[in-house]
Amino acid sequence: MKAPGRCPGSHIHPHHAPTFWSVSALGGLKWWPRVWNCTKLRVLLIATSPLTSGPEFSTTKAKQRVGASALTEEPPCQALYPQLNGAGAPRRGRVPAPGRLPSSCEPQAMAMLALRSCLGKALIAPRALATQVCSSFATGRRQTEGTFYEFCTYYIKPSKIKEFLGNFKKNVHLRTSHSELVGYWSVEVGGRINRVFHIWKYDNFAHRTAVYKALAKDKEWNERFFIPNSTSIEKQESEIVYMVPWCKMGHPPKEGVYELGTFLMKPGGPALWGDAFERAVNAHATQGYTTLIGVFHTEFGTLNRVHVLWWSESADIRAAGRHRSHDDPRVVSAVRESVNYLDIQQNVLLIPEPFSPLR
Repeated sequence: MKAPGRCPGSHIHPHHAPTFWSVSALGGLKWWPRVWNCTKLRVLLIATSPLTSGPEFSTTKAKQRVGASALTEEPPCQALYPQLNGAGAPRRGRVPAPGRLPSSCEPQAMAMLALRSCLGKALIAPRALATQVCSSFATGRRQTEGTFYEFCTYYIKPSKIKEFLGNFKKNVHLRTSHSELVGYWSVEVGGRINRVFHIWKYDNFAHRTAVYKALAKDKEWNERFFIPNSTSIEKQESEIVYMVPWCKMGHPPKEGVYELGTFLMKPGGPALWGDAFERAVNAHATQGYTTLIGVFHTEFGTLNRVHVLWWSESADIRAAGRHRSHDDPRVVSAVRESVNYLDIQQNVLLIPEPFSPLR
């Protein structure tokens, strides 16, 4: 929009206010001042008011009237409407004198007055609204411990999988001398096979960095396992996860099989979906359909992803428990609530290796 040739100067008279009018889609009138900024807009709104008519009224006086709280002040509605022509079609013209506003203009005047009030409040409200939004998303239990886990997945060449696992079994003590191994499994079913999945525990990021530096300098580890077996690995993936605050690492009563369920949740984090997800997990665990080992939330990797590790005595017992849970109204109700925050889910069946602490 082009600004007026002359910036509003020492005198602004309502008959010469640089404005034009149009009809909105809702039937009201839109007032478009030809001004550069909001300060001049507020000045013109007051300067065109019948209450401030007269050649002696200047922009200086208008600014004095605007003051610091001009955003919330309501100008007289008569200042917003010119005379109407014909069947209500607006035209550029003179502002009616006080008390002579056409009756057909009153509904539009009230609508514009309400709109003006809403716009004024909207300019002030964003900061308070932002505070409320941040506060709502900041609720919920926090991760207070520095301890985290690294989920490692190695994709092994099919012809090398047996050799790779055998060599790691013989040299696992060299690796566990640097950091704690939580579990080591082979993927039985669920997606790509010929891969191994293992979990390592660290006190903090400084601890992990120190471990990897020590491994790089460990001559025996490199000569006996890493170098000979590195060519067997096609692909490696690493993910840093925290245990969720409401869960502790569980331990199975005896040897069995494991299921790793992975859930990609909607953005927002545990503060948004944590309570509903907790109820869904506990509904399965407390009824004895399966044994919960741990629930992990991704810190580095695909974000908003949650992993749930379950134990069952066998794959058949796991399947039977799952079928029974489908008929349990407590489980069904909790799951229906949590799926409102779910985008994608998948699972794999894991078989623990003989050297795995979790078996």
